[in-house]
Amino acid sequence: MSEASVDNSRRNWLITSCAVGGAGAAAVAVPFVSSFSPSERAKAAGASIEVDITAIPPGQKITVEWRGKPVWILRRTPEQLATLDKTEGELADPTSARTAYPTPEYAKNKHRSIKPEVFVGVGICTHLGCSPGDRLAPGPQPSLPDNWQGGFLCACHGSTFDVAGRVFKNKPAPDNLEVPPHMYLSDTTLLIGDDKKA
Repeated sequence: MSEASVDNSRRNWLITSCAVGGAGAAAVAVPFVSSFSPSERAKAAGASIEVDITAIPPGQKITVEWRGKPVWILRRTPEQLATLDKTEGELADPTSARTAYPTPEYAKNKHRSIKPEVFVGVGICTHLGCSPGDRLAPGPQPSLPDNWQGGFLCACHGSTFDVAGRVFKNKPAPDNLEVPPHMYLSDTTLLIGDDKKA
């Protein structure tokens, strides 16, 4: 056997060993590197979510999930916004001063929002954690007063909220609906879960 043929044989083994070792290292590295991106579970635990609000018609709302909670995005009509002044004397906390569910500073106004026409609130009653239903149409309705201006009713125990998520007096719910941290990335895109630039 010549010296050249032995070197070629060693070189082939060396190349094959390196290739197999490299493939093994890549197989181990891919799951390790992919573990750096947040999982669906981590996102549900607190990652911010982006929501396109262009398709929400006036007077309607959509529900998205953030941290396992239903978050309502309601595009209020001028008529709905006008009801906020009418109900103020009937509310338990019209200025969102209570601190059990702190309201962000940018939402401490009568419409409880950054933009008056868009309300962003967690759809969980502050009494026992039920989810209130929409009663957005004004006027007499079952379980509601005759002068109802529109809002939300928690049918479990009768708590009522106006279209800004403010709770009415003498109801089981002790506080207004929670306003989650949020901000606008553009005129049509909301970021829920982060408000560093709000």
